[in-house]
Amino acid sequence: MSPVSPAADPRESSEEISRGYANYVLGALFVAYILNFVDRQVLSVLLVPIQTELQVSDTAMGLLTGLAFALFYTFAGIPIARWADRGTRRSIIAIGFVVWSVMTAVSGLARSYAELALARMGVGVGEATFGPAAQSLISDYFPPERRATALAIFTIGANVGTLVGLIGGGYLNDLFGWRTAFLVVGLPGVLFALVFRLTVREPRRGLAEGIVVAPSSDSTWDVLRYLMVRSSFVYLAAAAALHGFAGYGAGAWTPAFMIRVHGLSPGQAGLALGLVSGVFAALGAYLGGKLSDGLGRRDVRWNMWVPAFGSVLAFPFSYLFLLWPDTLPALAFLVPSAIFGAFWVGPTYAMTQGLARPHMRALAVAILLFILNLIGMGLGPLFVGVLNDVLEPRLGIEAVRYSLLIVAVPHVLAAVFNLLAARTLRADLVQPANSTSTPGGAVSGA
Repeated sequence: MSPVSPAADPRESSEEISRGYANYVLGALFVAYILNFVDRQVLSVLLVPIQTELQVSDTAMGLLTGLAFALFYTFAGIPIARWADRGTRRSIIAIGFVVWSVMTAVSGLARSYAELALARMGVGVGEATFGPAAQSLISDYFPPERRATALAIFTIGANVGTLVGLIGGGYLNDLFGWRTAFLVVGLPGVLFALVFRLTVREPRRGLAEGIVVAPSSDSTWDVLRYLMVRSSFVYLAAAAALHGFAGYGAGAWTPAFMIRVHGLSPGQAGLALGLVSGVFAALGAYLGGKLSDGLGRRDVRWNMWVPAFGSVLAFPFSYLFLLWPDTLPALAFLVPSAIFGAFWVGPTYAMTQGLARPHMRALAVAILLFILNLIGMGLGPLFVGVLNDVLEPRLGIEAVRYSLLIVAVPHVLAAVFNLLAARTLRADLVQPANSTSTPGGAVSGA
């Protein structure tokens, strides 16, 4: 890739950005995240028909929905985030948008498992451009006291994308087949990439804090060392990885659970689960961000206590959903599970941005996502797929129920690491706002 100029948009040379335009940028990134997750999550509702046509095992499908995507997503994310800390983030996002949208459409043309796996790897590389650059942009548009809410609203795009992907993908499959579903959800992203590039401005780094940040000269190892000596980040990242392991493992296989055990069609499963994920998980993410911002003004440790409480509250409802024999009551139990289970998202990303310096924020997010997604997205769906194949000879179609019961446990373990992170969070956040403790990336007062 050729370098992208790190210069800020000339229109952003002033010290202030209007709240209205900041909200527009947040809205554009919100829509981008919707399309990002539509392309990523549509595979889960298409899993059973793809598996039937390609004649592969649950382990193979777990590998496809997890590790095949996550390896390329996570390993590409580090150098791309380093580029984002030095380059123009809006351009990087637009380029990635085109790549992942085209590769999603190409997934519908795959004639074998290997071809589909290659296409999903391409989706992973394209999507690696988005998260770190987007969160870095948001942190330059929104000050720390509003950042958890802004990041929570941003991440709600993932919930809406899951809703659209599950419902749209399921019904497109029922009407036209899984290949058409991939083509229809993939291609609109190319047009949006152009709109995004032309309308989103590149702010100067540190704008929301009122500081001036020089382009980063830190290496990846400099940033990694900077973060790893902060215990709160280490525990926060461990909690995120466990949330991801349980969340991605369940997300990939819950549609199959509804199809196999409750007898729903892909379209019906997509509608039911899409509404829960798109509405109630989104509500939970928003509430988690608002609670963390509000309570965090009194004590910043609430940014880790809120996710911990949410995880503990979600756990019993997750088990009731999986064990209840009737479909409608089971889905009713999934609602509070989705709400409380999403509390962790906003405060986790906000504290990552707060612990990092402005010139290293994209890379800090990429490091967090590397840990979260390699363990969570990479291993969660694969773990459930392997368990399904191991348990199927004894339990038959019920195997997926018990696999999902097991994969729900890490949500509770994540709460322990959130509580550990809270113990050192205040001390780790006490850093001079206009200085850096790493070589390079010099910061001067505004």
